[in-house]
Amino acid sequence: MWRMYIAVFIQPFPWSFYTASVFIGIAAAVLWTAQGNCLTINSDEHTIGRNSGIFWALLQSSLFFGNLYIYFAWQGKTQISESDRRTVFIALTVISLVGTVLFFLIRQPESENVLGEDESSDDQDLEVNESAQNTMAKAVDAFRKSLKLCVTREMLLLSITTAYTGLELTFFSGVYGTCIGAVNKFGTEEKSLIGLSGIFIGIGEILGGSLFGLLSKNNRFGRNPVVLLGILVHFIAFYLIFLNMPGDAPIAPVEGTDSTAYIRSSKEVAIFCSFLLGLGDSCFNTQLLSILGFLYSEDSAPAFAIFKFVQSICAAVAFFYSNYLLLHWQLLVMVIFGFFGTISFFSVEWDAAAIVARGSDYRSI
Repeated sequence: MWRMYIAVFIQPFPWSFYTASVFIGIAAAVLWTAQGNCLTINSDEHTIGRNSGIFWALLQSSLFFGNLYIYFAWQGKTQISESDRRTVFIALTVISLVGTVLFFLIRQPESENVLGEDESSDDQDLEVNESAQNTMAKAVDAFRKSLKLCVTREMLLLSITTAYTGLELTFFSGVYGTCIGAVNKFGTEEKSLIGLSGIFIGIGEILGGSLFGLLSKNNRFGRNPVVLLGILVHFIAFYLIFLNMPGDAPIAPVEGTDSTAYIRSSKEVAIFCSFLLGLGDSCFNTQLLSILGFLYSEDSAPAFAIFKFVQSICAAVAFFYSNYLLLHWQLLVMVIFGFFGTISFFSVEWDAAAIVARGSDYRSI
């Protein structure tokens, strides 16, 4: 479905674009749940933090390399030719195909026998047959588990943090680039700055994912310091954006806006904020992936399904109101959700650490 969505842009039509958009929404939910489950079953309590960081750095490397190509290949162009568009999306279609093939090559971890006894080959064959016959029943059971899980205290608290990641995802991936491109005072470089902004968002994401992945093994203080760093970085970015960008930038017409900001709009500050947005986002997402994989290591698929569901709903809501709200109101919404999302994450992490300290099973939270 991802390849179909990308391939649509080779020769786009309105009907194919909207149809593919629906399918990619379905595909994203399945893919993110599968990726989260794959990350969990290939990790343990000592490696989940490291693997989450590495996964996030690799995932977000596309922001850097993709925007880097666009920045140099399309630099100085006011119109994108059909040939340029086709070159990009044919390349992306091929890359997505290669990625799909590589996904099937990921190793399957050896299943542990909880009774400590070896199972016979006949028993294994019987389990395979029963699994094939009960696929629909398992899907229904997983859905029921997701419904039960979403009303637990821990998941409700983490949903606030997840909601914040959905709001800020929309902001840095869609709204902020629009704001930069709408500021006429940036001169003729305003459009190329959008690509440069994406590059620095990618640098922040990759740096954060790599750094937290390497440090997680020696981190004695848990996940809370990383999340605290993320919210502080984002609050600094929001404050600088509030000062540096005109309030009507998100809803400016195609011609852009000549409105003034609280300070003289600076390209350097705008790009620096892009880096901060990417770094802060990596702080939240790496730790959310880590704590979900840790808390629900026995059955992680429902947890990651809820994670993606909440994040996607909030991202869609943010895209809706971004067409109507001035910049400072959008920033205020993220500040409020970011503050309460951080507090809720702290609460879950503290409870989990307390149970681990008492020698209980972390997964029983």
